[in-house]
Amino acid sequence: MIVVRLLAGAARHGRLILVIGLVVGILLPGLALAMKDWIAELIAGLLFIAALRVGPRQAVGALAEARASLGLALVYQIAVPAAALSAFALCGWKGALATGLVLMMAASPISGAPNLAILTGNDPAPALRQLVIGTALLPLTVLPVFWLAPALGETAEVLRAAGRLLVIIGAAAGAAFLVRAFLLKAPSRTALDVIDGLSAIAMAIVVVGLMSAVGPALRGDPALLAAALAAAFIGNFGLQMAAAVLLRRLAPDRAVAPLAITAGNRNVALFLTALPASVTDPLLLFIGCYQIPMYLTPLLLGRFYRSRDPER
Repeated sequence: MIVVRLLAGAARHGRLILVIGLVVGILLPGLALAMKDWIAELIAGLLFIAALRVGPRQAVGALAEARASLGLALVYQIAVPAAALSAFALCGWKGALATGLVLMMAASPISGAPNLAILTGNDPAPALRQLVIGTALLPLTVLPVFWLAPALGETAEVLRAAGRLLVIIGAAAGAAFLVRAFLLKAPSRTALDVIDGLSAIAMAIVVVGLMSAVGPALRGDPALLAAALAAAFIGNFGLQMAAAVLLRRLAPDRAVAPLAITAGNRNVALFLTALPASVTDPLLLFIGCYQIPMYLTPLLLGRFYRSRDPER
């Protein structure tokens, strides 16, 4: 019972726990580097928790809206990065930050998107659906983006990485749905609170390993860190808020927040395993900074996402 109470408390204070994870990752770079090798396993665990929270019935029910999700994935993963590439070319903006923003837009949603939806008080099912569909389409949607920007690297490596990620998502979600089907058919409010607490703790642990480049930059080159952080916040929050404004006219109210969250929170870290070091090494600082608005989404945009729902 003590563990249950602790996890339920973690669910209530999930936003604070995410901030603690960010701070630990920045202040303890040695720990961040040590955890970096376990990121894939931690992300798989995060996916399992998210799918366990949603359950197969809700997920399958959401798949009835697959046509809209498919169209949205094409907009997010092709139209938006292509527009950004054109805008950056017109402005003559090149370099690591421009490349990082384009790759972020071209990526599929992060595995923690359903967890962020939970922490903002919203339905995680639309975010989970967008995660699965966006990841499944990534091997196709990435082709035109890399064709428009061949300097980004070899497309074949990206396709292999996307395939591996899709397998991980399928395995984690399948295992979670089996647990829900046979062991947790009708979870109580307390059980859901425990799952939400586990989700918050897991996300805080994952972010520590993704912050390995931020701590050294804070001490060695604060001006470069500030520029990368500004680009990360503008890219992430800008896409979320623009998507929310548009989706409020086009999507059901319950889907607006989770779908907007997936617009700004993208799995740019996927490209770390897919592209050559000559492309990814300059991006490490941006990717680390990108975790900050990502993990501050529930804290800073929570009211924005609740403001349209009078019941919250």
